[in-house]
Amino acid sequence: MKLDIFDIDAKAAGSAELPDEIFGIAPRPDIIARVIHWQLSKRRSGNHKVKGMGEVSGTTRKPFKQKGTGNARQGSLRAPQFRTGGVVHGPVVRDHGYSLNKKVRRLGLLSALSQKAADGKLVILDQVGAIEKTKDVAAKVKHFGWGSALIVDAAVNEVFLRASRNVEGVDILPVVGANVYDIVRHDVLVITKAGIDGLKERLA
Repeated sequence: MKLDIFDIDAKAAGSAELPDEIFGIAPRPDIIARVIHWQLSKRRSGNHKVKGMGEVSGTTRKPFKQKGTGNARQGSLRAPQFRTGGVVHGPVVRDHGYSLNKKVRRLGLLSALSQKAADGKLVILDQVGAIEKTKDVAAKVKHFGWGSALIVDAAVNEVFLRASRNVEGVDILPVVGANVYDIVRHDVLVITKAGIDGLKERLA
């Protein structure tokens, strides 16, 4: 697969041959969905918690005698049927993450990259440059016509990162941090030449 390379000013800067085993496979939407679910599950804090019958404050004394009152028998005011009682089978603090095979995670990333290439939403940049002002980054993004873009570079340029933080829809990740969820949720995937080499090495 051959794609044109652009500089940060949207001018042609040559072309690059992309490996079909990374950017040209048949995308697997089912695998992409599995990997995204795995990512979002690991991201959940899992700190939701309610008190059960043994945790709420209150007396342990029997409310009234077992027989003779005409009421249904009760053993505790901390039971769930009372207003101040505990919750039955409520959420507890836990880890929502689960394991996913490395081969599945790799196939998900390959599918996401290939899907962007197939949709014509993959852009190759020569390099991002050291732009220091947010307004300059916003102007470059507007010139390219990107609604939302994920920029993947071999290593994050700290100067460019600070300048782009307040540009809506633009995120920057190093090659090691490239993931299916961020690729899918952005309209355009932008990869630098150094980022292409890094992806080749990572997915070799």
